Amino acid sequence: MKTRLTWSRKLLAAGGVAVSLAVPPVSAQTTAPPAARPAPYSLPWLLRPAVPVSVIRLDETMAFYEDPASGTSGSTYVTSLIATWKASATWVPIFRQIWVSNDAPSGGKDASGRGFSNPLLGVNYLRPFGRGWRFSGFFASTIPIGSGGGDNPDAGAAASMTAGISARSAMDNALFAVDYWTVIGGLGLARITPGATLQAEVTVLQLTRARGPETADKHRTNLTAGFHAGHFFSPRFSLGAEVRMQRWMTNAAPVRNDPAAREQFTAGAGPRFHFQVGGERWLRPGLSYTRALDDAMAKKGYDIVQIDVPFAF
Repeated sequence: MKTRLTWSRKLLAAGGVAVSLAVPPVSAQTTAPPAARPAPYSLPWLLRPAVPVSVIRLDETMAFYEDPASGTSGSTYVTSLIATWKASATWVPIFRQIWVSNDAPSGGKDASGRGFSNPLLGVNYLRPFGRGWRFSGFFASTIPIGSGGGDNPDAGAAASMTAGISARSAMDNALFAVDYWTVIGGLGLARITPGATLQAEVTVLQLTRARGPETADKHRTNLTAGFHAGHFFSPRFSLGAEVRMQRWMTNAAPVRNDPAAREQFTAGAGPRFHFQVGGERWLRPGLSYTRALDDAMAKKGYDIVQIDVPFAF
């Protein structure tokens, strides 16, 4: 009897060891290491985003300037709508449309007006690499149907498109070149870390006249570039600043009319707030102020305020 009890105890002990080897502890079964949160991204003011996201972005740009000859002031209000769709982690189609209202400082009613810009359709290609690095490519085309174009344009609408160029720091020229079909290609590089966002981009725009007078340029080539730096002081508050450059690569009509228009530098900065409104939906309103660093905009004393309201989902 004693021998049987001894063997029973040995079998139970062996079975317990087998079960303990086959079944991990409860804590190991139910506890997984937390997923690393992505570093916060400082959204640029006028540069292209470097992260894939679906967004409806509405921003209002208010530009105040004066006529150097008369000293009278004028204002331009630019309402920009951007819609993107995250088709994948790599591809993000983009749609853009702008409305401009311009009150000129002088020149009568024909110098003031309002109208729609050319719409833009494009796609952003995004590819992360390394630790925090992200490469981007951009391709887009405008549709030359904006206000103030053609052989007999409305003078006020045409003037508003010209005013919209400066109000947007000469970074959105293709949308305001309403007589031109523009093919756009760009490259970007960003470094996104918990401490800071650093981003640079360069874009080439090839404009081809699609309507309007035969005396206008048949082709124009434009280049834009910019650098953005941003920092999060808390999960809900960040500060971003950027420097931008626009340069005409051909002797286009704007340069022939004013040699100072060949190249334009601007700088802008401001705070942005970040509110999670459920799930993966975020509201990221921001306010920036921009000044021109050289002529032709500096001699008109441009003060530019941008209210940017992106809703990401």
